[in-house]
Amino acid sequence: MDLAAALAGTVAVHVGCGVVAVACGAGAMLTRKGSRRHRRFGRFYLTALAGLGLTAPVLAAVDWAHRWHLAVLGVFALGAAATGLAAVRLLRPARLAVHITGMSTAYMIMLTAFYVDNGPRLPLWNQLPVLALWFLPAAVGAPVLIRALRRYRRPRPAPR
Repeated sequence: MDLAAALAGTVAVHVGCGVVAVACGAGAMLTRKGSRRHRRFGRFYLTALAGLGLTAPVLAAVDWAHRWHLAVLGVFALGAAATGLAAVRLLRPARLAVHITGMSTAYMIMLTAFYVDNGPRLPLWNQLPVLALWFLPAAVGAPVLIRALRRYRRPRPAPR
């Protein structure tokens, strides 16, 4: 197999994982927490995110001088997701806050990597300054994250 074919295959896996991660991450966010559907979306999200995190350094290595940051973002996204996954095993109430924060942060980092790499070639996004591509996902995602943390930190009445 030549290098071009291997690279094309890696790009295909990376893009496929990205599409699945975006869709399943959104699905996990929009479904009832703890439900079977939420857990299923979450598993697919984590698997796809792992695929992104493993292929990002390979793709960044092709043009390391201009894309090294994508490998770094991939590592940070995997770290945030691993923290969120590990939090599921912690005791309440901290586990929910850490879980939601880890998974949401991984999602924002994933979107940041996408927009930093592809934004200059996308209509509308190519009109934004480069710094906006770096900070817009967090600027939009942070208020959503804060709202989710407030919602799930509310004390729930004890069952009777």
